Amino acid sequence: MKITISEVAEKASVSIKTVSRVINNEQGVRQATKDKVQAAMAELNYRPSQAARSLASTQSFEIGFIYDNPNAYYIIDMQNGILDVCREQNFELLIHPCDAHAPNIIQEILRLVARSNLDGLVLTPPLSENQKLIFELQKKGVKFVRVISGKGSLEQANQCVYVNDRAASLSITEYLIDLGHNDIAFICGDPEHKSSHERLEGYQQALKQRGISVKPNFIVDGEYSFESGVNGAKQLLTLKKMPTAIFASNDEIAAGALFACRLEGIDIPNQISIVGFENSPFSRQTWPKLTTAEQPTSLIAKSATELLLKQIRNQVIEDVIEFNPTLLVRDSTTAFSPK
Repeated sequence: MKITISEVAEKASVSIKTVSRVINNEQGVRQATKDKVQAAMAELNYRPSQAARSLASTQSFEIGFIYDNPNAYYIIDMQNGILDVCREQNFELLIHPCDAHAPNIIQEILRLVARSNLDGLVLTPPLSENQKLIFELQKKGVKFVRVISGKGSLEQANQCVYVNDRAASLSITEYLIDLGHNDIAFICGDPEHKSSHERLEGYQQALKQRGISVKPNFIVDGEYSFESGVNGAKQLLTLKKMPTAIFASNDEIAAGALFACRLEGIDIPNQISIVGFENSPFSRQTWPKLTTAEQPTSLIAKSATELLLKQIRNQVIEDVIEFNPTLLVRDSTTAFSPK
């Protein structure tokens, strides 16, 4: 037998309207009342009807996660983080993979929002960095939150969750320098991702601050993939003067670089130290396990979703949300010992 909202109201000794306000997480409901209604819902095993909520409101209580990213681990962590908040706040999630380079990508996203009557969107790179898309979403009045690489900005605090890749990259490079490495190579990620440029700039900044020249032949173009790490490392191993450390733009690239080095009989970390970025499962599945920058992707996703729901509810947003990935030392790095 299906439990109704009236039965929840009776059980909690409140009005049907109060139950509805608690379900929709509206402001102005006392915490004691919320607790009482939620306890009644749990005891009766009541699940609110999404259709009924939508009919009683201008909201659909559904948001979208639209992405184009080759890193499956990143996408899974993002989905899980968004879903956690959606479950807590009684929202549904529509997940839509797409091709960010498609000529009609903006029209595709706008049609999706209109067709599904979405209340808002969570966008990740490279879509979150597509200025034409952002302009069109703003023009249409679509609410959205962007997860982007960079330093937090107060002007866009209501629409952005920042990941300070540059500061983290600088910290990683300084760590390698402190281990005695001066010949540090860098394998880049996809050029259309702002994170690739931020991480490269952090690496270059650290070298310059320590008085170490930036060697152009130590910077290798790439993309966020295992194969790119393999190819990048192979290129670096052909140099007359090989690097003593390789900084890869993410763990997938680092795992590929480690694989290529081991195929060539290079002892990691005693001959070459290798670091990655993001602390994805790739960093824990290699041997030796990778030193990396710990990036809390699920928490970033939760923060982005909570920020979006605040937008949807027209709540005041005052704080800048910025994450700073932190160094996580494992076995793929060691002090440089000149022979």
